[in-house]
Amino acid sequence: MSDFGGMEDLLQDFLQEANDLLSDVDNKLVDLEKMPDDRALLNDIFRGFHTVKGGAGFLNATELVTLCHLTENLFDRLRNGELELTAELMDVIMDATKGVREMFGELGQMVQPQPADSAVIAALKGVLSGGAVGVAHATTAPHPAADVAQEPAPAPGEPDWNALHAAVTGKAASVASAQSDVITKAETAIVESVVTPTAVVSPSAATTPPFGRRTTDKPGGQPTSARRAEERGRENTIRVDTSRLDQVLNLSGEIGLTKNRLTSLRADILAGKNDSETLHALDQAVSQLDLLVSDLQNSVMKTRMQPIGRLFQKYPRIARDLARQLGKDVELVLAGEETEVDKTMIEDLADPLIHLIRNAVDHGVEMPEERQAAGKPPKSLVRLEARQEGDHIVLIIADDGKGMNAERIRAKATEKGLISEEEANTLDERQSLNLIFMPGFSTKTQISDVSGRGVGMDVVKTNIQKLNGSIEIRSEPGKGSVFIISLPLTLAILPVLLVLLGDQPFALPLSLVREILPIEQSRIQEVGGKETLVVRGEVLPVITLARLLGWPLERYPEYGVFMQTAERSFILAVDSFAGRDDAVIKSLEDFRPKGVAGVTTLSNGQIVLILDMKELLSDLGQHPDFGPAVRALDFA
Repeated sequence: MSDFGGMEDLLQDFLQEANDLLSDVDNKLVDLEKMPDDRALLNDIFRGFHTVKGGAGFLNATELVTLCHLTENLFDRLRNGELELTAELMDVIMDATKGVREMFGELGQMVQPQPADSAVIAALKGVLSGGAVGVAHATTAPHPAADVAQEPAPAPGEPDWNALHAAVTGKAASVASAQSDVITKAETAIVESVVTPTAVVSPSAATTPPFGRRTTDKPGGQPTSARRAEERGRENTIRVDTSRLDQVLNLSGEIGLTKNRLTSLRADILAGKNDSETLHALDQAVSQLDLLVSDLQNSVMKTRMQPIGRLFQKYPRIARDLARQLGKDVELVLAGEETEVDKTMIEDLADPLIHLIRNAVDHGVEMPEERQAAGKPPKSLVRLEARQEGDHIVLIIADDGKGMNAERIRAKATEKGLISEEEANTLDERQSLNLIFMPGFSTKTQISDVSGRGVGMDVVKTNIQKLNGSIEIRSEPGKGSVFIISLPLTLAILPVLLVLLGDQPFALPLSLVREILPIEQSRIQEVGGKETLVVRGEVLPVITLARLLGWPLERYPEYGVFMQTAERSFILAVDSFAGRDDAVIKSLEDFRPKGVAGVTTLSNGQIVLILDMKELLSDLGQHPDFGPAVRALDFA
């Protein structure tokens, strides 16, 4: 049973706004630690806690109000010059914001939050009563002046939660000395909070992933409780600029007019009017419809695009906390925050980026003393950047640390039994660096709560591949490391290469295709029992798509597709090609054959399977048409 009867919608609105506000506060706290005398930052952070406290009061979240009130009072002391900001005091503040975020999580489960950690409350009260930082004074009341922090006026467009709460609960006198217009002000605040320059679109209209499927308790019923919990865990709304919605609306109107024109022309043609003028008008109307539909598709796709800065803003706090825990001085630099990414990708990118940033801080950068001994500044820089390159989004995570040694990585992988010594000797530098993505790989000799268990980088690679992306490593010992992630702009449309086996077309993800080559059977050579082809001096294994799918090989294919995954390059032999297409992916949820990512429909109505090359190649060694020699290719 919900603790918020009748206020669930208000709660979700509050959580969405408050989470954004708290993320902004976290970033400003990191900036404040570098500029402790910046009064503008202090005022902004004070206002942030005050706003959250007001919303929590309206929802009767008493424990959240208490925690925010104490933290707000602390910032009031800081901005009045009564306290000095130290690293220890910042730790207390960071613990308080962590407690606020945990309470948001409880509110998201539709229950009132439990009291904050008693040590955090004691530390806050101790500071406010003049005690040492981090020492709890359970019996000492906070400074009297601190209990009544100055209540700032709400920012433009920000609801006056205190007035609204007072109006609803009948306690207006305690907030605004029995003013008769409190209700009117509260109503105005609600209207101002709703009428904003952005619109919130339901997930069914904009954010339902292409492979998504909604489960219900009964036909036409509500989602199951498990589904509801999952939806609460994942943000299920999207903010869209109204200008983009206006564009969609205008295009819809234009399409409607063109449809009417086509209907009229159809009636004329059925009536026997098929002169050149009518056919020309038909051709023009069809061409116009084609342009409008393309524009509408692009406009609808843009409604799913969100600035990646909303994802980036949580990472400075993570990097700061981990660096302080490890005794390092690290600054996370953000760039390209305005770059737009498909909404369905943003949440799936959160964990891989956290892993990479934590690894940069833990493994990548050195301790301040080591850096000074190596002639580097004591402060380390970690850069997180996003940019758009063509039809791909590129994310870069770079550090100026000690870099990675390919030879040491090979030795560690051999020592852990992940690869044999023979395999290690055949790996070049790029392949050696990619060993860190193997499950169980770690260079740490001691396990800590930060790293050393060999879990993390393999998760990063797996999650990136699920998004049809790739990850590349570049590193120079003593200079630093760079991780480059390349992702498609959207998951809803997949560029594919259509290949033929006989008359049957199949779709290959275009992101894996590097080149199309003619294959002369006389050029095929056997090396160690494997068919290979030399391309510009590089010996590449040749795999026929027919054998990969278990089809009979009637004649040797005439063409090859040079494909490259994160681990290997190879030639996929096919009979012919049917061109390139942008596939709208449809999933096969009830029955999905192994190695099939989904299906798409061609312009002629033919259904085509989109192949999952990674899944097909992972079973290559067990295929009956291939012996132990092919198993040595190790495509898994």
